[in-house]
Amino acid sequence: MFFLVVRSVPAVDYDIQLDTITSGYDGITCWVHPKAGLIPGDTPVVVMTMQKLLLSGSDVFYALNEMRTDDLGKSWQGPVEHETLGRRMEKGYVSVICDFTPQWHAASKTLLGTGHVARYEGDRLAKDYSRETAYSRYDPEKRSWAAWKSLKMPDDPRFYSSGAGCSQRVDLENGDILQPVYFAPEGEKCYSATVLRCRFDGETLSYVEHGDVLELKEPRGFCEPSLTAFQGRFFLTLRNDIRGYVTRGKDGLHFEEPRPWTFDDGSELGSYNTQQHWVTHQDGLFLVYTRRDPDYDHVFRHRAPLRIAQVDPDRLCVLRHTERILVPSRGARLGNFSVTPVSDRDVWVTVAEWMQPAGCERYGSDNAVYAARIRWHEPD
Repeated sequence: MFFLVVRSVPAVDYDIQLDTITSGYDGITCWVHPKAGLIPGDTPVVVMTMQKLLLSGSDVFYALNEMRTDDLGKSWQGPVEHETLGRRMEKGYVSVICDFTPQWHAASKTLLGTGHVARYEGDRLAKDYSRETAYSRYDPEKRSWAAWKSLKMPDDPRFYSSGAGCSQRVDLENGDILQPVYFAPEGEKCYSATVLRCRFDGETLSYVEHGDVLELKEPRGFCEPSLTAFQGRFFLTLRNDIRGYVTRGKDGLHFEEPRPWTFDDGSELGSYNTQQHWVTHQDGLFLVYTRRDPDYDHVFRHRAPLRIAQVDPDRLCVLRHTERILVPSRGARLGNFSVTPVSDRDVWVTVAEWMQPAGCERYGSDNAVYAARIRWHEPD
């Protein structure tokens, strides 16, 4: 007789505080992609970038704006538009940096943001353009961002369209950066994912190598990968149109075969066609996600409410009994969000009510920009 021994996962307790940073919209544009980065110090500073979206289009973005708090969210300054992170003519298209995530790079003492480039013909996405990983650094004294640059990739046709949009990266102790990206050759609509090892000298982000190429021949493949490190292993979550996937590895570059996200009872998690991100505590690993739920069939792709649950890192599954609502649904989608550790006790998840499709406001949404604060309990 054989017995399956399942190691229990220690519970990590926390409270959730939901703050509204700003709200209201004009029916023409709305704020999207609020993503925050921490500048540590005696008085920590949180810089959050976000940008306007044209509601009559699809993924039509304008310049990145900055909001900033010098008192850990008691008050906010902005939004302030940065011309250096705005639209410009490039390669014959109107181009803009988007899906941008700021994160402190300790080795260079720099707030470094990464995202990718969108290109437009008029107010429509170009049909087949070369997506690129774009980046910028922040000057805290001048309160300004450097003009965005694009990461130079190897001369390999696979990387024709390659970007780091909406991803979580891991910075290693030696300063190297593990940056997840997704990519496709020219004319291909099915993306693959990998993790780049890069170096940043305070000015320029440089490619060093890339790890395993992760592929899935289902609609659009793997997109928007996010990476975290937890208790000596690296975990990667991947967006797919049909279902979300997860994998893990020992060095952040090489991974097991990706598997669909499930609950601990074996049923599918139900997260699909949007991103998931990690919240990492020293004693527990958590996933933030949206999922199918008949109570929210009125929400575009079930992208609200935003949920959080603890992960079993050995079985690579979500513990159903730990699931909580992090940001409630008011009809608008909440699928594009970011995770920012602010202290050992405090993690912020920032997200905006994305006011598409038209009419979602009838459920109460008004383009609120939220900071959901996860506050860990002190150990007994």
